[in-house]
Order: sequence, then C-alpha cells, then structure tokens
Amino acid sequence: MGLLDILLGRTKPVAPDLDRLFALPSAAVTLEAAAGYRPTGVGAVCFATVEGAAFEQTHREVQALLDADTDRTGPPVELAQDAYGYSWLVSRRTPEQLPQLVNDLHAVNSSMEVNGFGPQLLCSLATFRKESDGDGRRLALVYLYKRGTFYPLCIRLGQQKRDNALELQIAGLLKNDLRIEEDLSRWFPVWGAPGMEQ
Repeated sequence: MGLLDILLGRTKPVAPDLDRLFALPSAAVTLEAAAGYRPTGVGAVCFATVEGAAFEQTHREVQALLDADTDRTGPPVELAQDAYGYSWLVSRRTPEQLPQLVNDLHAVNSSMEVNGFGPQLLCSLATFRKESDGDGRRLALVYLYKRGTFYPLCIRLGQQKRDNALELQIAGLLKNDLRIEEDLSRWFPVWGAPGMEQ
C-alpha cells in the first residue's frame, strides 16, 4: 500500500484466512456456557452460483474427500440453491461433531479456492440453537470469506426478522474467540440459509 492510498483513505483488502474457521469449536464452548446455544450439526458454504464442467469436477472432488470420513451418517455434502440464486454446499453432522463440521467447511472452501472459484465464495456458517428458546430463534456464526471476519446472525423461525440485540450480545461474548466484523453494515441477513429454517 502506497502513500497515495493512505492519504486517500484506501485500505488494502484483507486476505482470506480459512484457518480462522478452526476457532469455531472454542467459540461454541463460550457460546454454550454464556448464552446456552449449542451446535445443531449443520454448516454450509455460500457462493455465487457457478455452472459448468470445472465446478462439477470440484463438487465431485469435495464429495470424494468428505466421503472418506467414516463418522458420517448421511451424504458428505449436499448442493442446494436458495430463493435468491445463491448456491450452498451443506454439511450435516451430529451436534457433538462441530470440529468435524469445521473440517468439512474448511475442505469445501479450500477446494473451491484451489480450483479457481475463490472469487465466487461469499461466506460459511455453522448454526446453533437454544433448547429453552420459546421464540424459536436460530443463531449462526457467519464467516465472511473476503473479510476474514465473523458475525453472529439471529433469525426468528418462520419470519424474516432478526434479533439485533442478541446479535450484538453474542458478538460481545465471542470477541476473544473470533475476529468479529466491526462494520455492522456487513452483517448480512442471509435469509434462507441452510440450518436456519428448522
């Protein structure tokens, strides 16, 4: 970054650091102890929809890589598309398998990056729920690929309504575990994300 960039207020973009995903299990311990939210076992990687043989090959590679895991009970990763035209590669584990789920998310992101689809990657998330939550809220910890940061997303089930106060509370709880996104305008709602609707 040069002097002119500094004077004009331009900043150098943060390079993605997928290894930050490995902080999620530690954050989950804090989240359960402080707020009662536990992992659901669902995680997903969101990307701008890609078509063609190169993506199909990447998808097969990811399937084969994750299929080698004998602890898995269902398909290794499912491809889904939301109502907004974004694609999701979804991994489902048991709630106790958060470290393995994080490995899945890391593998999917890495495979897409290595195969030239890094610019299409948008975010990854792991979902959480609170057993005693009568309001039916779902919580996700969302990793912004292009920013290298996380933010909490809390959605009320069956509604396109967020609980901003809870999101800010969770961000405060996890600031020592995760690199929290400081620009609140980047805390996108990602309506229809896998694991946030049930």
